Amino acid sequence: MVFNTGAALLDAIVLAVVSKDEEGTYGYKITQDVRRTIEVSESTLYPVLRRLLKDDCLQVYDQECGGRNRRYYKLTPAGEAQLRLYSDEWKSYSRKISALFSGEELA
Repeated sequence: MVFNTGAALLDAIVLAVVSKDEEGTYGYKITQDVRRTIEVSESTLYPVLRRLLKDDCLQVYDQECGGRNRRYYKLTPAGEAQLRLYSDEWKSYSRKISALFSGEELA
């Protein structure tokens, strides 16, 4: 991709991916789901998860899977609110950029 992905956009994408499963999802699956949208390494995503945890947007819990613990991430109410904010901002931003590319007049 020729466009840089900033921290806010990465946060928004991770929150959107985690929100898809009410019970939460684990780190490797988050990485795979994000990679369907943008190219990103695990080493980029784990700091995003830590930041979202620190900002109280995510909560974690461990669950046994195949004899090992797997760490799951789940949205908090603050994370849900942040995702709504990101979603609203993205709709406005992408509408303006699309209008610019298509030559439409911006209101």
